[in-house]
Amino acid sequence: MMAVAASVLGGSLLVVSGAPFDAAFSKQRGAHLSVRFDAGKVSAGRLSKTKEAEGVSGTAGPFRTTTVTPSAAGAGPGGPLTVVGRGKPGGDVDKVALLDGRWPTRSGEIALSADAPLLPALGMKIAFPELSGGPTLTVVGVARSVTRTADAWVAPSQMPALTEPGGGGHQMLYRFTDAGTAAQISAGGKAVTRSLPTGAAVGDQSWLTVKKAAEQDTALYVPFLIAFGALGLVMSVLIVGNVVASAVGTATRRIGILKAVGFTPPQVMRAYVGQALIPAAAGTVLGVLAGHLLAVPVLAETGEVYGTSSLAVAPWVDLTVIAGVLGLVAVTACASAWRAGRLRTVDALAVGRGAAAGRGRWAARLAGRLPLPRPVALGLARPFARPARTLAMGAAILFGAVAVTFTVGMAASLGQVMKAKAHDAADVVVPAPLPDLGPQGPSAGPGQVPGADADAGPVGEGRPETDPAAVAAAIKAAAGTDKYYSAATVRSTVSGLTGTVDVVAFTGDASWGGYTMVSGRWLDRPGEAVVPTPFLDATGSRVGDTVTLDGLAEPVTVRIVGEVLDPRNDGMQVFTDASTLAAAHPDLTETSHHIAVAPGTDTAVYTDALNRRLAPLGATAQVGGLDAGGDMVVTLNALSMTLTLMLVAVAALGVLNGVLLDTRERVRELGVHKALGMTPRQTIAMVVTSVVVTGLVAGALGVPLGVALHGRVLPAMGDSVGLRLPASVLAVYDGAELLPLALGGLVIATLGALLPAGWAARTRTATALRTE
Repeated sequence: MMAVAASVLGGSLLVVSGAPFDAAFSKQRGAHLSVRFDAGKVSAGRLSKTKEAEGVSGTAGPFRTTTVTPSAAGAGPGGPLTVVGRGKPGGDVDKVALLDGRWPTRSGEIALSADAPLLPALGMKIAFPELSGGPTLTVVGVARSVTRTADAWVAPSQMPALTEPGGGGHQMLYRFTDAGTAAQISAGGKAVTRSLPTGAAVGDQSWLTVKKAAEQDTALYVPFLIAFGALGLVMSVLIVGNVVASAVGTATRRIGILKAVGFTPPQVMRAYVGQALIPAAAGTVLGVLAGHLLAVPVLAETGEVYGTSSLAVAPWVDLTVIAGVLGLVAVTACASAWRAGRLRTVDALAVGRGAAAGRGRWAARLAGRLPLPRPVALGLARPFARPARTLAMGAAILFGAVAVTFTVGMAASLGQVMKAKAHDAADVVVPAPLPDLGPQGPSAGPGQVPGADADAGPVGEGRPETDPAAVAAAIKAAAGTDKYYSAATVRSTVSGLTGTVDVVAFTGDASWGGYTMVSGRWLDRPGEAVVPTPFLDATGSRVGDTVTLDGLAEPVTVRIVGEVLDPRNDGMQVFTDASTLAAAHPDLTETSHHIAVAPGTDTAVYTDALNRRLAPLGATAQVGGLDAGGDMVVTLNALSMTLTLMLVAVAALGVLNGVLLDTRERVRELGVHKALGMTPRQTIAMVVTSVVVTGLVAGALGVPLGVALHGRVLPAMGDSVGLRLPASVLAVYDGAELLPLALGGLVIATLGALLPAGWAARTRTATALRTE
């Protein structure tokens, strides 16, 4: 049952890790193209007719849409939201998945996207102070659009209150008969806008853009989940094979009796295959049910990792597991029974319930010479009497130890990666005030525009201009400020590259800001720069080379002095000092400020006091730091723990099976020991000790194998997104941590042996001696 449950879970992880976005896009009938239209240039009725355009296979809309800046109660100002008025989540195109709560059905209600700038929470109040009347909405649902067509949804009746006179627009969602390439998407967009006024379409987004971003985000976790899935499947095969082979192997004497009364070897084989399949079939049915129950929380966590909401156990995974497990049981039972059935009848009867004569005697003699209590010595020698069973038991413990070691390392490494991805060690952040750049284009998702400062969040409307120097002066004068730096982002081109790159210019020392170096060093003077790995790969450069930044007032040449871990914006970024761009771009206004408070300073109190200074300047401080991305770390750690406990449980059950069969096989021997004076405690000690050596050896081997697996999977995770991971991410094990991990095999073995040991201790001496 547990092996089947692990197989269902492991197989499902392998399946969903293959193409999570494609699966969710197909199930939710995502929009191939979402287009925003100017409501002043085209009517909703005219947009409805675009569904008849050539190549269009389905549409949704038109929906009224607008971009507004909310303020969540107790959270301060939030990032702008792209809000859509939509009556229901379903439809022929872009079926929005409801993750929690319900869909808004009347005015005063809103459903937030799980990917929205605001952290969604049911019952949260969201105010829009910049709108006339200052409407306040209650969050009644959390949803997700696979193509990220909105940050929030409201009932259509709510849209007038959220839209300024003459503002807002219409959103249309399209599916095309051919939409596999950018050219086909472009052709479809031209077809639907051909009959509309020029300039009616003010922004569009292709599903290929969203897919690329989603796959870049999730590619980091695919090898991690594949490794766990493969471990679960391999352990399941080992456990099932061991259980069946051991069960048939203990029936050798009974097989001899069957042969003595006339059964032929084929009849013996068929009898034991059928005998094995009966409990196997029952366990398989229960295992499939247990696997589905376990899959609910695990796939939910996986869905959070992959940013989808439609992950489920595929029916063909169930069928494959059922067929595979029952086939494995039949083959293993067939082989074991055939081997026993071919023994001469007298030999099969003579074997009885004991091990082969003489097997393990050398180990018993050696253990007897050790200065150990006799029950302990008997237990230590027992594994050598049944070497095949001991090896199978050791393999189960080995994989359990590998899983534990791998999980500990992955949790530490993923924490480091997510912190490097957030890259902000600041206690308090003042985000950059973003200008109103209008609706997003095809290269930006909802709520974000090309060139936006990655630290500042999505684009908003109508924010006041802020003087960075005045903000910096307010930060410097605030009580509790320890150190700070500012960062401004501009767009530039680089010789030899198509498209643009983000140039992040720092004012002040940003070396403490959480940027993790892969090689080289952090910049410390004008004219120097550090860049992510993808930038080096795309330009064919390396640390020590120079690159020229074009597209500014004048070309700027910088020398690359370091390689930094930063997967944002496809890694196409350049980090340099603001003075490097002084002549080429003197007016750096979109500036964010990052602050470390003095030790002992209350961050919340400091932020409140700073906000009072910043209010007249049109800026707002918010608590920031390493917890950016912490939710994903928590999700991955929870997923790791769940999967590891599953594998450890399967390993412990494998040990229990082996020890139970061995103990029942030796029941008459145990009766003799008890008749000679062995106490129940000594019986327990003997049985538990029989797995100590196996557990210690398997644990000692499992730790380096787990470390090696970690060393293979982590670089694969980095390679999947074009990143080289630094030593701080890879070297997460230390000597003090490895010793307890090495004892993990012993813990697994002991847990599996306790139940049979208790049964052996409770067995009456007379009953044991009479047992055949």
